[in-house]
Amino acid sequence: MPAKLTILGSGSALPTWQNSPSGQILELCDKSFMIDCGEGIQLTMRQMGVHTARLYSIFISHLHGDHCFGLLGLLTTFDMMNRQQPLHIYAHADLEKLLRPMMDYHLKNMSYEVVFHPINPRKQEVIFSDHTVTVETIPLKHTVPCCGFLFSEHHRRKDEQTGELTYETRKRYAYCSDTMYREQIVPQIEGVDVLFHESTFTQEWESRCSKTMHSTARQAATIARQAQVGKLIIGHYSSRVDDHTIFLNEAQEVFTNTILAVERQSYEI
Repeated sequence: MPAKLTILGSGSALPTWQNSPSGQILELCDKSFMIDCGEGIQLTMRQMGVHTARLYSIFISHLHGDHCFGLLGLLTTFDMMNRQQPLHIYAHADLEKLLRPMMDYHLKNMSYEVVFHPINPRKQEVIFSDHTVTVETIPLKHTVPCCGFLFSEHHRRKDEQTGELTYETRKRYAYCSDTMYREQIVPQIEGVDVLFHESTFTQEWESRCSKTMHSTARQAATIARQAQVGKLIIGHYSSRVDDHTIFLNEAQEVFTNTILAVERQSYEI
């Protein structure tokens, strides 16, 4: 099965008629991983017929509301559907402190277990690994502790001469939102098949980036070019801009193989 990325939400903090807050589903090695969970994400999932039977893990980049306000509703829906398998959430430790009281109040006697895995967004480290997929954090620079995620598909094989296990890396996907321009991430994401990088603003709003610690489309494309990635997907659009082709044109001037993140669409990795 080919790796696939589905965009559930591609807007920034303020929802608009065409954009919901952040959320993605990555299907890799017969597993489904959710990346961020903004408000209303589960509605988009149901409208698209996204199956959740193979969804075991959710990765939250940071604790701004547009990246995590959809969690409680999603957890409630899973309970109403009588979910049985545990759900693993990887996020800053404060998420559990915030979410547990609401779960205790609204979700007593849940049908399944929610397992929180605290991560350090400021540190590059492997936070998940099994025999087919590894996930590591990508330290970003934002107004609160924030990290991206690098998903790497690998296959174990035994060396016929030494009898030792080796790993062959195949598909790689990097998710980077929210962050200001940060060249330090380039070595870690170099050569990935697909990079999602936030492009909240266009160049005319560049001064706004330094205040809010976001990136422009041109800056996202510069990172993609430096890292020599296969394809760049830009998103997390500001509500100030209705015509998203402005973002695309600006990015393609620097990195040709750029596409827009369009909600309710899927992309092959």
